[in-house]
Amino acid sequence: MSTVEEIERAINSLTPEQIEQLYQWLDEHHPQRADVRLASDLAAGRFDDRISRALDEYEAGRTRPL
Repeated sequence: MSTVEEIERAINSLTPEQIEQLYQWLDEHHPQRADVRLASDLAAGRFDDRISRALDEYEAGRTRPL
């Protein structure tokens, strides 16, 4: 049996609380590429103009709940 198969079997035996803990650990130690890219883009200010425009629209009352 491969290590991946062993991990899959172990994950399948986890409780819902343990699965949530696993997700949290994975998010902290192995973020998804999109998350890393988004964090980088936010830190670099690449969305500042869009965020500002969205906030302006909200404050002017030109938005609606999803």
